Amino acid sequence: MYWGDLSSEYALCSSGVNQSPVNIVTDNVIEADLPPLVLNPHISEIDMVNNGHTIQANIKGNNTFTNDAGSFNLLQFHFHAPSEHTIDSKSFPLEVHFVHADQDARLAVIGVMFEVGKSNPELAQMWKDMPEANQSKKMLINALTKVKLLPEKKSYYRLNGSLTTPPCTEGVRWFILKDTIEASQEQIDKFHNVIGTDTNRPTQPINARVILQ
Repeated sequence: MYWGDLSSEYALCSSGVNQSPVNIVTDNVIEADLPPLVLNPHISEIDMVNNGHTIQANIKGNNTFTNDAGSFNLLQFHFHAPSEHTIDSKSFPLEVHFVHADQDARLAVIGVMFEVGKSNPELAQMWKDMPEANQSKKMLINALTKVKLLPEKKSYYRLNGSLTTPPCTEGVRWFILKDTIEASQEQIDKFHNVIGTDTNRPTQPINARVILQ
């Protein structure tokens, strides 16, 4: 059973030609003069929600990032384990998506991969009071958490894609960072134990799309 078979509202999940996630084949990536990602974080209240398939932090406040298409405000970030995107067919144990929208409701997502290593202090702050299924917990958090959940170098792969969950809306600008950050195996296991299942969508055909770097 596929999402597109469940509801006509999810038809793009089956029929779309620019679906995400994808496998990034680095030999096929095209060199381009991409601008740097400019982040403008502020202290914000977040609502940590366990919606049954991920832990999601809904953001209140003005936390923008600027790219070639303009300025986008951070709406939420959430996690997938294992990673949804792969690089040269390599999967990662965890991926975080920072979902942004501009004033015209166009979406842009920054994706960051985790590798197993030392404990991540930002995850530790959020994980210590992780909500159970269908619960939410409010906390005041410095939006620099977002910056600290990004690698120091922010070079990226740029492609057009979709939401990775229904309704699989296309026209999403994706920025997949090349460098990874670390989380301990214990932190990754805690996410798995609370969610109870893998949360990644399989990679989708690249079709006629190009990936820039």
